[in-house]
Amino acid sequence: MGATKTTHFSDKQNKLATLAKALGHPARVAILEYLLKKNACVCGDIVKELPLAQATVSQHLKELKSAGIIKGEIEGNSVCYCIDYEVLGSFISIFTDLIKENKIIVNCEL
Repeated sequence: MGATKTTHFSDKQNKLATLAKALGHPARVAILEYLLKKNACVCGDIVKELPLAQATVSQHLKELKSAGIIKGEIEGNSVCYCIDYEVLGSFISIFTDLIKENKIIVNCEL
């Protein structure tokens, strides 16, 4: 979405769209699932788990990091990635509010 168009939407809408876009690829969802299981790991560990080249995994990690969903800390020659639970919680909260505000009936507990 172009920078000029985002000004027409609320901060909440823009944040939700950014986070949803970052999760809009199955490889990124798989990376998120892996990080949820492992808590933290380096790119090479993720490459071993996914049927993708290292460069492709790095690009997906970059997108997730850019959206703030994950963090990366330098450990020697590697970057150790982990989930930013504050941002993930914010995403869940914004999405839950969206559902509640629009009175969408869901057959599950939020």
